[in-house]
Amino acid sequence: MTNDKSLKERLFHAASFELLALAICAPLFSWLLGVSLGHMGALTVMISLIAMLWNMLFNTLFDRLQRRLGFERSLPVRIGHAALFELGLICAVVPLAAWWLGVSLFEALLLDLGILLFFMPYTVAFNWIYDVLRARWVARRELTVSA
Repeated sequence: MTNDKSLKERLFHAASFELLALAICAPLFSWLLGVSLGHMGALTVMISLIAMLWNMLFNTLFDRLQRRLGFERSLPVRIGHAALFELGLICAVVPLAAWWLGVSLFEALLLDLGILLFFMPYTVAFNWIYDVLRARWVARRELTVSA
């Protein structure tokens, strides 16, 4: 199966990942932190936009690395993929969250680490399911084209 994804597909992948995460996170974090849904919703949208851009860039680079090195997307690779993605995202999101919530960088980092407990398994599961569904779609399309 090919990992060559168009910009349109990368946008779809990133947007679907983020929309599902927003639907789960905004109400949950609003409730947990005692912050209004509007205030938390705005922060999660900002974080989501940053994450979508990072997602597209990171996954493009990851796909190129996979083509160059020829490794399979095993569970350990998927876990490493998710961990590296989240580490990059932390660097961008912690200062924003600290400013928006009016907390210290350390408090924002602790909050982000808590959020990471949700996003690590979510990222692994979402991408695994996406890859399985994509492989089926590509195989079905290839059968239709060759028939």
